[in-house]
Amino acid sequence: MIERLAIPVCAVLLLSSCDDVSMTQQKRYGTLSRAALFENGSEAQPLPEGVVAQGDVERKNRTQQRPHISAGLLARGRERYDIYCSPCHGLSGQGDGMIVQRGFPAPPSYHSSRLRAAPAAHFFDVITNGHGVMFSYAARIDPSDRWAIVAYIRALQESQGANVADTPELRTRLP
Repeated sequence: MIERLAIPVCAVLLLSSCDDVSMTQQKRYGTLSRAALFENGSEAQPLPEGVVAQGDVERKNRTQQRPHISAGLLARGRERYDIYCSPCHGLSGQGDGMIVQRGFPAPPSYHSSRLRAAPAAHFFDVITNGHGVMFSYAARIDPSDRWAIVAYIRALQESQGANVADTPELRTRLP
């Protein structure tokens, strides 16, 4: 008998503690609203001096650590490049991706003399922060994958300028 009464009594007690008005109409500041409580008059407060967001130190270290070039790194770079970069830059890096074929402004070719001479950090920075109409991929692509993409871009640049005479071992394999 007591067990049968316990469940309805608990339910009544729990539901009676809910007050729709206080739960839906809370006294709070809206985003970027004026707030007399703070000296600068704004609800949005700057971070205190010396505060580091959780994970920022590790993330910064990972952006500065350049990986060693390996076949695995290039394979990962190609995979990430095909996903994130090829829609605009094209599979060969000429700037003729599918988005460009549909009217979007063409990005520069990776094979231009300016980008061939650019340091690897330039490509990493552009992937991280964006440039021109390209938006930032910092939140979408992990720093290690950004370095893999940079390595693959360098491989693309080398492949487009490659000559059979530069690689004598290929001459024996090609008819």
